[in-house]
Amino acid sequence: MAAIRGADTKPELVIRRGLHARGFRYRLHNRKLPGRPDLILPRYRAVIFVNGCFWHGHDCPLFKWPKTREEFWRDKIGGNVERDQKNQAELKAAGWRVGIVWECALKGKRRLESVTVLDLLCEWLKGNAEQCLVEGRDQETTDTLA
Repeated sequence: MAAIRGADTKPELVIRRGLHARGFRYRLHNRKLPGRPDLILPRYRAVIFVNGCFWHGHDCPLFKWPKTREEFWRDKIGGNVERDQKNQAELKAAGWRVGIVWECALKGKRRLESVTVLDLLCEWLKGNAEQCLVEGRDQETTDTLA
């Protein structure tokens, strides 16, 4: 597990490079904010999390429950999901808009074109929607108003 990266993952770098190329400027991994978001865009009062489907328990083909130590993994991943929900609620209560990009949007058979993912994020950042959720195909890829 020492090889598991918490920052600078490939999906995160795709999002960072794409947003920067489109003129968005951001901060990275601010420890003072709940959940330590991957990207913080103060100008837009928005944060973006790039979540791995396995570690955050996303219901998609990239997530499968491990066959060994099942109780450990259910507690671990369940705790991650609960913590994510708590952190998102705290961020929203503090006036931040929250965007979540799931790994399956950029990887696997159901992935979207990275340009499409970036278009959704840019549209959300420039708009007024409180939340943005980007998932792989055959799941709702939505710009959710909350």
